[in-house]
Amino acid sequence: MITVIGSANMDLVVGTENFPEQGETVLGNVFDTVPGGKGANQAIAAARLGSETHMAACVGNDMFGTSILNNLEQNKVGVIGVRVVEGASGIANILLSEGDNRIIVVPGANSSLIPGYIDEIEELIKRSKLVMLQLEVPIPTVVYALAKCQALNIPVMLNPAPARGFELDMMPSIKYLTPNETECEQIFGMDMVSALEKYPNRLIITLGSDGARFFDGEKHVIVESFKTNVVDTTGAGDTFNGALAHGIVTGMELEQAVRFANAAASLSVEKFGAQGGMPSFEEVKARLEESR
Repeated sequence: MITVIGSANMDLVVGTENFPEQGETVLGNVFDTVPGGKGANQAIAAARLGSETHMAACVGNDMFGTSILNNLEQNKVGVIGVRVVEGASGIANILLSEGDNRIIVVPGANSSLIPGYIDEIEELIKRSKLVMLQLEVPIPTVVYALAKCQALNIPVMLNPAPARGFELDMMPSIKYLTPNETECEQIFGMDMVSALEKYPNRLIITLGSDGARFFDGEKHVIVESFKTNVVDTTGAGDTFNGALAHGIVTGMELEQAVRFANAAASLSVEKFGAQGGMPSFEEVKARLEESR
């Protein structure tokens, strides 16, 4: 079982031909509201692949909160750990153009996920094979959750996004850290190779279209990506993390799990929305077989 402690948002998505310059107004060609938040995204990614997955989060008592809860349930994510609080749900304003994205997050109810709530979900944590964390909720809550998991001997995968919230003294409590290249440099202040060698089999760096890499204690392992037709990259990183977690809890070796996650991420970018392209296990299996 996987428990995800993290953010749950509503994404307000706008598509346009070109990103506007400072002070410029441009016409958009797409607008939609779709459930998101890195925590919810990663939970749904894991659940669609077949892992029993539970979410611990806070949503507002507004229409967005109701939609977020319904969406989690429809995707077979357990919501016993989701608390409805007074006020607005978190939102993410996502601008899409030229195969890339720019995102502004307003935390809203996510700020109500305080450290004391981790004690309330202790039974969920105890039952978990893996706990997943990100940095879109208050950092004191992340720190407390790490300490709780360490005390209970439950491994943690932490996706350090946004990286500015990461603290190096978190590392002893983290089994797997999954930054991208930019986040890795911000966190460790050293080149990627040196960082990887400092944390063998624990630091997995995502490289976008170049795949992902880690250091196994003896050699650097570069796991190539898959050819894909990019429509929307918004949920690729979250799909990777959810799929990597699924691979780990189902007993895959790390390299196999990373390859599985790369395949899932390559499928996710072929459809619109952070969650829209998140694949099933059968779809990932088919892509892996195609590449042989």
